[in-house]
Amino acid sequence: MAVIRILDYTEPMPKYRLAIASDHAGYDLKNHLLAELEDLGQATRDLGPENGASVDYPDFAHKLCELVEKGEADLGILICGSGTGMTITANKHRTIRAANCWNTEIARLARGHNDANVLCLPARFISAAEAVAILKTFLSTPFEAGRHEQRVAKIGTC
Repeated sequence: MAVIRILDYTEPMPKYRLAIASDHAGYDLKNHLLAELEDLGQATRDLGPENGASVDYPDFAHKLCELVEKGEADLGILICGSGTGMTITANKHRTIRAANCWNTEIARLARGHNDANVLCLPARFISAAEAVAILKTFLSTPFEAGRHEQRVAKIGTC
């Protein structure tokens, strides 16, 4: 049985420069999270799309990952229907560690053990409230380093 750690959101959340993007399936959730991030005082750059019309998710994933790779954003948030397409595309970038997170425990492990720098969310499979909890967990969880450092260092060596 997994141990689930409940985060105390009364602790100050670190401030990040965030980039966020979606495809058409994630458009509404992206806008919901943008409002939440504003309430949290996070600096956020919306990379689109500008409406819910059909788009190709790789275009938005690549744009976001390039900002993270250049250091123009500390972390990224990508949203599509299943989270899978965005995750696969993001992980094509050598320095990106994207994680498809559908609950807070996966988000905590992605940040704590894998030093994930891009959160991918499956808009069709989680509620807006779940997405907010996952996002807050992702932003509040530090990389644990230690035994995980050597493993993370091996990720981009291919």
